[in-house]
Amino acid sequence: MPPSNVAESKMQKVLDYLRTNQARFIKDLCDYVRFPSVSAQPEHRKDLKACAEWLVKHCKSIGLETRLCATEGNPIVVAKTPRTKGSKRPHFVVYGHYDVQPAEPFDLWKTPPFEPRIEGRSLFARGASDNKGQNLAHLTAVEAYLKTGTELPCDLTFVLEGEEEVGSKSLAGFLKKNKAELLCDAVVISDTGIPSTKLPALTYALRGIAAFEVTVHGPSRDLHSGIFGGSVDNPAMALCQLLAKLRDKNGRITIPGYYDDVAPLSTYERKQMARLPGNDRQYTKFLGVPKLFGERGFTSTEQRTARPTLEINGLTSGYQGEGSKTIVPAWARAKLTLRLVPNQNPSKIVKSTRDYLTKLCPPTVRLEIKSGHGAEPYLVSPTGPQAQAALRALKAAFGREPVLMREGGSIPIVNDFKKQLRADTLLLGLALPDDNAHSPNEKFDLDCFEKGQLMSAHLWQELAR
Repeated sequence: MPPSNVAESKMQKVLDYLRTNQARFIKDLCDYVRFPSVSAQPEHRKDLKACAEWLVKHCKSIGLETRLCATEGNPIVVAKTPRTKGSKRPHFVVYGHYDVQPAEPFDLWKTPPFEPRIEGRSLFARGASDNKGQNLAHLTAVEAYLKTGTELPCDLTFVLEGEEEVGSKSLAGFLKKNKAELLCDAVVISDTGIPSTKLPALTYALRGIAAFEVTVHGPSRDLHSGIFGGSVDNPAMALCQLLAKLRDKNGRITIPGYYDDVAPLSTYERKQMARLPGNDRQYTKFLGVPKLFGERGFTSTEQRTARPTLEINGLTSGYQGEGSKTIVPAWARAKLTLRLVPNQNPSKIVKSTRDYLTKLCPPTVRLEIKSGHGAEPYLVSPTGPQAQAALRALKAAFGREPVLMREGGSIPIVNDFKKQLRADTLLLGLALPDDNAHSPNEKFDLDCFEKGQLMSAHLWQELAR
C-alpha cells in the first residue's frame, strides 16, 4: 500500500473513534461542567481544586502523562503526550482554562447552572463553551490517537489553568519557571468564537487595552450651587468638556500621534472581513441603537475589530440619589479604556494620552490620572504557514471554507506565551455568537464540540508538515 494510503488509513481510525464515541464524550463534558469552578469567588476554592483533580484523572485515563502543579492561586494541570527523550519532533502547547465565570443572577437561568441540560444539539451549563467544552474537544482528539495506537506527528503539552477569569495571575510565573519544558513551535487556544457552524474561523489578531481612571478635583468640599456657583469651575462640567475634546465629529481620536503606528488593512484582510455574515441594519437592530457611529471611512466590522478606540466606561460625580441636591461637586471621575491594534505601542500611547489630558485640563481644577490594567495587541500573519495549516484543518473538519477574523477584545495571555515561549498563538474558537458566555443560560453547541474534535485531529497533521 502506498505511504499516502497508509497515512489515510491510520487517520481514518482516529476519525472513526471520534464518531463512535460521541455519546461518551458528551457524558465527559457533563461531568466536567458539574464542578462550580468559579475563580472569582473564594468559597469555590475547593471546587476548583476538585475540578483540576478530575482533569488530572481524565487526562491520565486517556494516556497522557499528567501532573497537578501548585501555584499561589489555583493549580495548573500539565498533560503531555508520551514521547521519547530528546525528541526532535515539532512540539505544540494547547492552552485552556477550567475556571468559569460566576453564574449569578441565578433566577435568569432556566435550569441550575451546574446541572447540565441538553436541549436539541445544545448543552446548557456554566462553562460549557467558556472554556470546558472547547478544551475538552482537543483532549478527545488526542485520546482518539492514543487509544487507536495512531502515532501523532508531533509532541503535545496541555496547559489548563484555573485563573483565566480573574486575570491569569499565576500563569506568567508558571511559564517562566517551566520555560524549558514548554518551549514550542506554536500555542493553540480554543477560547474564542466563530460566526456560525457554516463559517469556521481563525482569529489572527486581537486588540490590546490600556485603562485609566481620570479624576478632576475642584473645591475642597461640595458647595451650595446658589451661593458659590458661577465663581468656581464645576469639576463635572470641566471633566465633560475635557473628555469631549478626545474625539472629533468623524469619530477619530484626537490624541496626538494616536494613529501613527496603525498598520492599514491589506486587501486580503478586507476581503476576508467582507465574508463575515450580517449587515449594518441587522447589527443596528441587535444593538438597539437608532443609528451606528464610528470612525468615518471604515465598515462597522473594521471599526470594532481593526481600529483603535477610546471609550468612556463610567462617569460619576456629585449627588446620585433621588430628587435634587443643588451643589457644585468637589470632584468628578471617569473610567476610560483604549483599545489598541497591532503595531501600536501601549507604553507610548499611555504617555501621549496622559500628556494630552494634562494639556487639556484647565487651571481652575486639578487633574489626577491613575493607570489601570493593560495588554498589548496581538497579530499572527494570516498568510503564514501555521495560519494556513490551521485553515486547512478547519476546512477538513467543518467541510466549509473558513474565514479569517480579527477580535475586538483582548486576551493578555497570548502575549505571555509570545514573550516566555517565543511562540505564536493560533486562536481556533468553537463558540457561537449566541452561546451566552459570561451570561445566564450559557451553552455549547454539540455540533461545534464534534467538529472541534475533528479540527484538532487534523490540525496536528497539518501543523507538523
